Amino acid sequence: MNHPRVLIVDDDPALLHALPEALRLRMGGVTVDTADSAVAALDCIAALDYDAIVTDIKMPGMDGFALLSEIRARRPDTPTLMITGHGEHALAIGALRGGAYDFIQKPIDRDYFVASLRRAIEMSELGRRMREQQLPLKWLIGPSRQMEKVVRQIKQVADSPLTILVEGETGTGKELVARALHHLSARGKRPFVAVDCGAIPDTLIESELFGFEKGAFTGAHQRQDGQFRRAEGGSLFLDEIVNLPIPTQAKLLRALQERHVQPLGSKQPVQVDVRIIAASNASLEGEVRAGRFRQDVYYRLNEFVIALPPLRERDDLLNLANDFLAEASMEFGRPCREISDAAAQSLLRHAWPGNVRELRNVIRRAILLATDAIEPEHLSFFQADEATAAPVHEEPPPIGLSLKAIAEAAAADAEQQAIRRILAETKGNKSEAARLLKTDYKTLHVKMKQYGISSAPFRDVRES
Repeated sequence: MNHPRVLIVDDDPALLHALPEALRLRMGGVTVDTADSAVAALDCIAALDYDAIVTDIKMPGMDGFALLSEIRARRPDTPTLMITGHGEHALAIGALRGGAYDFIQKPIDRDYFVASLRRAIEMSELGRRMREQQLPLKWLIGPSRQMEKVVRQIKQVADSPLTILVEGETGTGKELVARALHHLSARGKRPFVAVDCGAIPDTLIESELFGFEKGAFTGAHQRQDGQFRRAEGGSLFLDEIVNLPIPTQAKLLRALQERHVQPLGSKQPVQVDVRIIAASNASLEGEVRAGRFRQDVYYRLNEFVIALPPLRERDDLLNLANDFLAEASMEFGRPCREISDAAAQSLLRHAWPGNVRELRNVIRRAILLATDAIEPEHLSFFQADEATAAPVHEEPPPIGLSLKAIAEAAAADAEQQAIRRILAETKGNKSEAARLLKTDYKTLHVKMKQYGISSAPFRDVRES
């Protein structure tokens, strides 16, 4: 963004003079508008689009919290920084719970203020570009210092020819990063093809990736292109690549090196032009040391690595929770609009083994049980180290909830408990777990991703 526009709102004339001066000196090209009240700020917001808004909390008449609520309603994608007094921790937490991007304490550290505002503007710009591609943003764009590096890396490497490796625990948003890399690149208008390597049995993965000729094997009644060919000119996302069998890794290496693939049953290689983005929920370097992943393939994939932090290490958990609350309220037509302080503390204490995906599921279940506000008894957690852990609550659903909503919430809890119990019995073997659960491999895999369940902890139990 060449010329960002910022609005500063404060009833203190000294700050309305000092902060714009600091921005103009340290952020060349920025346009700064000022307003001495929340009412005046709303007039500005109605007339102009801002890349970021800075507002004091304590102002006469409409205060900063009321203004933030209006900004969230009118301009939900505009990041807002809120100014608090020194030591006013409750107000700072309230600002973040209300959806503020960051809070700035008085006396204002100008270096921190400018750096935070610059981050907000950069994320706002990336968000705008990603919205143009209709990408979901809640998992990636937010007031998280841990995600700042990720966003910067995406912007730096998106338009390069490098092979990208995205590493992060289950549910951290690896596919969203892959889609952002694709859509922000020169290949953005070409196909984006995602292959979940953990959802395809070993016996079928090669034909799925490379294709096959008619008669290549029993049941091959006609020629079929593989995913490499379907992604021609675009990007091929190999999710959970750690699950690729060793023989398939060797063929992938040849495809990466020589830019051609050989369909099963064919004597002639086929040239391909695709950008590879791979993802893993386990450290590939560790898998190489354990002998489960080829070192030469790892080095080919390791041209550029983006590491996603787990939710428990991010500082925007409550912001994400409020975004998911608003999303689910609208989708389900529920009046719930708030997460209570006690529920917020429960969310902050939880370890989140399923990361952002788990948080979203927890909020969606809670909103079916809550009325005015989400309370701790509406939250249903599962412990990472207990395969058969029960939900935190056993409260009956509130009066007025539909039978369908009650059934959906109960079914989700029952499914998770059953999957965890069977994975514990099978030591993380998904094929065996699918057989015992009388479902197919892919359905089990999809359910595990939906609930943020990884088979890795169950394998670790076996090996310890």
